[in-house]
Amino acid sequence: MTATATETEMIAPMTRTMPAAQDGLAAAATAGDHDAFAALTERHRAELRLHCYRMLGSLDDSEDAVQETFLRAWAKRSSYAGRSTYRAWLYGIATHTCLDLLRKRRPRLLPAEAGPAADPARPPAASAEVAWLDPYPDQLIDAAAAGAEPESAAIARETTELSFLAAIQHLPPRQRAVLILRDVLEWPARQVADALETSVAAVNSALQRAHVTMARHLPAHDHSTRAAGISAATQYEQALLVSLMTAWERADVNAVAALLSEDARLVIPPTPTWFDGRAAIAAFLAAHAFGPGAAGQFGQFGAIATAANRQPAMALYARGPGQSSRLPFALVVLRVRGGAIAELTLFRRPDIFGTWGLPPEL
Repeated sequence: MTATATETEMIAPMTRTMPAAQDGLAAAATAGDHDAFAALTERHRAELRLHCYRMLGSLDDSEDAVQETFLRAWAKRSSYAGRSTYRAWLYGIATHTCLDLLRKRRPRLLPAEAGPAADPARPPAASAEVAWLDPYPDQLIDAAAAGAEPESAAIARETTELSFLAAIQHLPPRQRAVLILRDVLEWPARQVADALETSVAAVNSALQRAHVTMARHLPAHDHSTRAAGISAATQYEQALLVSLMTAWERADVNAVAALLSEDARLVIPPTPTWFDGRAAIAAFLAAHAFGPGAAGQFGQFGAIATAANRQPAMALYARGPGQSSRLPFALVVLRVRGGAIAELTLFRRPDIFGTWGLPPEL
């Protein structure tokens, strides 16, 4: 059957002819040349890691999944027949690796999905043994973007934001895989069906159900402050971030509250604690972060601007009693809507500062 013009356009991104050098590497790798295999797979490590992060919601698990993908690819290297690019072949293996992991693990959540809002008069609960969603450094997204088209959905902001990652956790594993392969990687339905060993009809049905679920869980986005194709934080969002950093360093509750929308949320993984609304957030900060006797009085916090999931973020450092320098405290990721901060995700994860290339003290 001859492909129509539309079908050809859909298929072209994933089946364009490999350069001769890469074609030669693929042939050598298939024949068992380990150096050729390493050269060919390493060039795709960053984008495969981002793909596995979307599937799994975990920074550490995504790296483990890529390593497992490469082990599986080497073990079955002779099965590569050249019917697709080596990149697409690796993506297929990575997807199955993630599906195997997801069968054994619960979906990763954010606190607002784990229980009711907390009482701002009470301190945050203890860390809970829950698989929480991880943030993802922008520099790793930049590495995945190397060589990609600027408008590629695989690196687009809307497919890397925390809200998208949180929503996708509500999908069963195979629906999740279909959504990512079809909408993010923009594979044609036939290629997805072949990769997942199912039918085109099953792929289309899974995608339709996935879209319904995503529409229920994705928050409203503010497209008025960003132009189409922009993948990083806008100047306006950066200005909000600087204002938030200044207010936080000054322990100024009113200044922080002025930057928030009325229905803003503050979520604090890995605790199940979250606060609903500007008033509740301000009350919590006044009582437990900036108030008399709290750890975050004037001069105790320091902040560095950074980015995660293509969203503005700040790395918070705190100086405890008797300490001369501020040590890593939390990574705070902002979601902006309607000219105000709609959500602050405060990851109490000082262990991840090194992944962002942040200093060990401030």
